[in-house]
Amino acid sequence: MQFNTIDFAFFLPIVFLFYWFVVGKSVRLQNIFLIIASYTFYGWWDWRFLFLILLSTVVDFCVGIGFKKYKRDAKRKLLLVISVFTNLGILVFFKYYNFFVESFSSVFTFLGSDISYRSLNIILPVGISFYTFQTLSYTIDVYKNRLEPTSDFVSFAAFVSFFPQLVAGPIERATYFLPQFQKKRHFKYTVGVDGLKQILWGLFKKVVIADNCAHYVDIVFASSSDYTSSSLILGAVLFSFQIYADFSGYSDIAIGVSKLFGFHLKQNFAYPYFATSVLDFWRRWHISLSTWFRDYLYIPLGGSRGSNYNITRNIFLVFVISGFWHGASWTYIMWGFLHAIIYLVTYYITKNVAQLNSKALDNNVFFTNAVYCFKLLLTFIIICLTWVFFRSQTIDLAFEYISNMFSSTIFSFPNFIGKGQLFSIIILLLFFICVEWVGKKESYALKMIFITFPRLIRWSFYSLLVLLLGIFAKTQEVPFIYFQF
Repeated sequence: MQFNTIDFAFFLPIVFLFYWFVVGKSVRLQNIFLIIASYTFYGWWDWRFLFLILLSTVVDFCVGIGFKKYKRDAKRKLLLVISVFTNLGILVFFKYYNFFVESFSSVFTFLGSDISYRSLNIILPVGISFYTFQTLSYTIDVYKNRLEPTSDFVSFAAFVSFFPQLVAGPIERATYFLPQFQKKRHFKYTVGVDGLKQILWGLFKKVVIADNCAHYVDIVFASSSDYTSSSLILGAVLFSFQIYADFSGYSDIAIGVSKLFGFHLKQNFAYPYFATSVLDFWRRWHISLSTWFRDYLYIPLGGSRGSNYNITRNIFLVFVISGFWHGASWTYIMWGFLHAIIYLVTYYITKNVAQLNSKALDNNVFFTNAVYCFKLLLTFIIICLTWVFFRSQTIDLAFEYISNMFSSTIFSFPNFIGKGQLFSIIILLLFFICVEWVGKKESYALKMIFITFPRLIRWSFYSLLVLLLGIFAKTQEVPFIYFQF
């Protein structure tokens, strides 16, 4: 079940009413009901993969109990290995089996020896990368004594399967999120209204911005050699906004829906296209994943301690593995590799070069703003170029796309079919950017906009967003991009 479907439009209010008015007096009953609702939500797509969520839940719950029972390091390490092997084993089999087999065969073919192999027709379970990392955070934190293991299976199962963020995050830590299932929850009107506003903004991002950008992105990336440089540049820019609006839109809806049920999820995107460096971008983009890799991979590897070689190795590994997390394709690995190189260059430049005096900049507002705008634009251009690898089917096609972006047709008018529709999308993008810019100090753009204005103005603005949803909604539902990861 997707957020942008009629099914979910009926599902959400039914679950909301039952949750608060039927089982609202008992935390345990609320958690049981959330498990049922969450499994229904996930099973709507394919009920056969519910057993994977249940398996991860049972294994990690039992491992947590084992940590409490056994104090010897050897047994605790064995339990941790069981959890990691089970969760990552499931993830590797369903997501990477065919990739490893085909890559292994390609190596032998390159060396002059053909070997036969058998690929499997494996369906990738939706959201497996997200809930796997969420359950792993629990066992690792319990093992590190950052969290007491829970003996309440119901609350733990509800934590693992919580439907708003089950399929595409945010990836919540057990130390922060699990306790919310163990205490009494109360509905607050102001929080509920805030949640509805965030849901509205998330739907606008997905349905109006992402889905309409996708139409042109799909056309140009399908045959990039047929288009002018300006068309390819526009295609790369539109994909940059598509993937941001699509994924951050999902996060906004997930966070907003969670507020309706008395839960608080952490911010997952902090206006990443307003970043002034690649380092800054990664503090703002998919925060729940980047901090997960920081805490459970980068720091255990040594973090920023030690020699420059160790720091370089750790950063490089994190980015390449992060790229591989996104999908079983060399294009994702290349995307992670490029970000690793750019990140490292930026890291060492900012570390070793003396910074400009901030007070001097403050005395020249024009110069300060010009420098900021230049950094912002340069960072956005770099991010757009790397997104080409993320979107392309192969690395060769990505390089071909980028090489075709720089030709004599760079200053021509983009030669898309349906220029009128394209113009309306550009107007919508400008509107979207302006709203994000005005609201960039808040956790989501719509949070405080017009909050001090009369009710008529506020509701007129919300009505405009609803109207745009109705006008620009596609007749066929478009899946969220990160469902495939």
